Amino acid sequence: MEFKDYYSTLGVAKTATEKEVKTAYRKLARKHHPDVNPGDKAAESRFKEINEAYEVLGDPEKRKKYDELGANWRMYEQAGPGGGATAGSGFPGGSAWNVHTGGGPGAGGFRTMTEDEMREMFGDADPFSDFFHTFFGGSMGGQDSAPRTRGGRARAARRGRDVEHDLELGLDDVYHGAMRRLSIAHDGEARTVDVRIPAGVGEGSRVRVAGEGERGSGGAQAGDLYLRIHTTPHPKFERKGKDLYTHVTVPLTTAVLGGEAEVTTLGGKSLRLKIPPGTQHGQVFRLKGHGMPAAGKKVEDPGDLYATVDVELPRQLTPEQRAHFEALQKLDAPAATAAK
Repeated sequence: MEFKDYYSTLGVAKTATEKEVKTAYRKLARKHHPDVNPGDKAAESRFKEINEAYEVLGDPEKRKKYDELGANWRMYEQAGPGGGATAGSGFPGGSAWNVHTGGGPGAGGFRTMTEDEMREMFGDADPFSDFFHTFFGGSMGGQDSAPRTRGGRARAARRGRDVEHDLELGLDDVYHGAMRRLSIAHDGEARTVDVRIPAGVGEGSRVRVAGEGERGSGGAQAGDLYLRIHTTPHPKFERKGKDLYTHVTVPLTTAVLGGEAEVTTLGGKSLRLKIPPGTQHGQVFRLKGHGMPAAGKKVEDPGDLYATVDVELPRQLTPEQRAHFEALQKLDAPAATAAK
């Protein structure tokens, strides 16, 4: 087992004050934190070493024991982990060395990450070295493969936390359903996830992707990934719940005399809408069952499509058309006079 020089790890002298140790730790922890260096195994390893070093040097009792150990390290190494040790003396865990007691640095210090927090970040890989476990947290000894706490007790399994991300989709993708390949960064690493978005999913609703959240600890299952859906605007259709709204342009003559207009649904289907005589500009017609499909596996009727009529006025008239409109104007004049 290799002796760990925690002072060297933090880049401080053995005479460093509590404040100097804390400052060095915080500077190095920020620099090598996995969130700042995603996927960088070297930074991850260095971050673990830094946290372990401060776990010892930032604690007055542990630092005192560590300083006492330094002078006796060669004697311990020659005797072996079990030789010359007395249970309950000096260091916890049954692998200890009888040493004198002396003064140590003052109390206090910036809190390090606990072993559970380290495991949440790095998974079930042991975040502390054998050296640390032997002298400061109980010997792992290789005899028990179950995850352990810092006190040497078996750590209870805990399910990973759920994670939520926003996902923007076009209305066409929401209508038909879509497949998305997402790059998700959790636990200090990035991974690719293929996600199927069901047709008809609602604005602001969440799509669950099982097992793609944060990893569990102690062999427990991972959390889930939830994607909160947001729909981007469509140039021709507006969604309100399960219903869709669109506009259909109708010539003036069709609006006056009646006829048909073509309406294309969001799904691409062409429908013939009957326009009754005297249809007004802005009048709304319902096309039943041509809105959004029912989401997921729900046994529901689809929404409806509402078409708003935009009556199109002629921009230019031929002499013949003008003559007809002028004749119509003369016919309307007596009616307007009688109304007065």
